[in-house]
Amino acid sequence: MTAVSIEVNDESGEGIDAERVAALARFVLDRLRVHPQAELSVLAVDVATMSSLHQQWMDEEGPTDVLSFPMDELRPGIDDEDPEPGLLGDVVLCPAVAAKQAAAAGHPAADELDLLTTHGILHLLGYDHAEPDEEREMFGLQTELLRGWADASRGSAK
Repeated sequence: MTAVSIEVNDESGEGIDAERVAALARFVLDRLRVHPQAELSVLAVDVATMSSLHQQWMDEEGPTDVLSFPMDELRPGIDDEDPEPGLLGDVVLCPAVAAKQAAAAGHPAADELDLLTTHGILHLLGYDHAEPDEEREMFGLQTELLRGWADASRGSAK
């Protein structure tokens, strides 16, 4: 079996680290036991493109930080069953919005893109945060995955 197919395209003009985004996506999908042959696309876009997508798909004005477009409604693997292959979907990031959010939060833009990539993938896998219990579950898992990524990144940098 081949590994998860992760395609990262940067059309934002911001110069994102596509290798980092792909490695993080692979880490998240592996941790969530997504089928090794699932396909994921991550696209970084400029503010104008994100504003257009936000209006078209969410009927909301202005840019947002991340949008997710699930395809085959794949879900994380469960310990006693094999995950299904298929098209996971698309995560669309807006690095310019992420940079503003990172500055406001006082952390590097790369960390904000890590958070948004993870958040987008969780949405593709059916997680949501519309209700308080859903938000606790999704954000708890997001935090756990980002801690694991940070630990793995530190370990590989040694």
